[in-house]
Amino acid sequence: MFCDHFVEMPLPADQAQGQIGIERWLEALIKADPAAAAKGQMLAVHAKTKALMAGTFGCSQYLSWAAVQHPHLLMQILIDGPDNAWQEALAPLRAPAATEAAAKSALRRARNRAALIIAVADITAAWTLPQVTTALSDTADACIEYALCFILADMGKRGRLTLADPDNPTKDCGIFALGMGKLGAHELNYSSDIDLIVLYEPEKVPHTRPDRLQQDMARLTQQWVALLQDRTADGFAFRTDLRLRPDPASTPPAITVPAAEIYYESMGQNWERAAMIKARVVAGDQPLGADFLEFLTPFVWRRSLDFWAIRDIHSIKRQIN
Repeated sequence: MFCDHFVEMPLPADQAQGQIGIERWLEALIKADPAAAAKGQMLAVHAKTKALMAGTFGCSQYLSWAAVQHPHLLMQILIDGPDNAWQEALAPLRAPAATEAAAKSALRRARNRAALIIAVADITAAWTLPQVTTALSDTADACIEYALCFILADMGKRGRLTLADPDNPTKDCGIFALGMGKLGAHELNYSSDIDLIVLYEPEKVPHTRPDRLQQDMARLTQQWVALLQDRTADGFAFRTDLRLRPDPASTPPAITVPAAEIYYESMGQNWERAAMIKARVVAGDQPLGADFLEFLTPFVWRRSLDFWAIRDIHSIKRQIN
């Protein structure tokens, strides 16, 4: 009955809290599905499953809360292992949301489910470190894309956009987000912010009011960030930082592709060159984003460096160290 994929068992920092967590999880499971009571009770007394739950609940209040919120999911992890559970981790993101509140709820439930699976796989050594950071990054990608799809679909319903495919709102939408830093490199950790640069091609965005395009793109980006990071009863999905965009103090939250190309060609700095090494398209119009990154290749990978650039790179390296 117990999955044998787990290599190590976490030790509880607080044994009493670990036992309380097991009892609360069992109560939540029985309340959600009385038919699962017998199976849950077996897991609660089985030596290995009890040790795993006690170690998890006795060390992390967040994981205890997530397990009680999703009691069936923890049972699935314990029986089938994290690999099988992972296939259903982002299930809340499969259905489009009718309201902003529903979208926020889906995003947070998906993130909490994914975090529970990833954490159990991590602390039991069932997954390697690259598997853990990739799963965390994939979760962020899915949430970012889902949030953008909701906003675009809503704008389409209100007549602000003419979507090429209402069932696939990001198709040819002319808007994309670059994931930077840890997210861009698939190295996200549990407490990481996500660093995004939001760009759009004015000639491609299917906007019905071109005179209001810049204003609406700024609002879209602000709503996008709010969907991801506003705190609700389900917590938040991901704290989001837009400050890696060109000249963040004087530019809007969403930048046009032509403006970004001019900036990087004429004013791009060495730290931005280094940051772009990890950049990748995480949501939106993928082909447009790929074209933009290809345009930046000569900026990122210069054929030659002058002495000033070399000194600047040495300075950046010293600061990193």
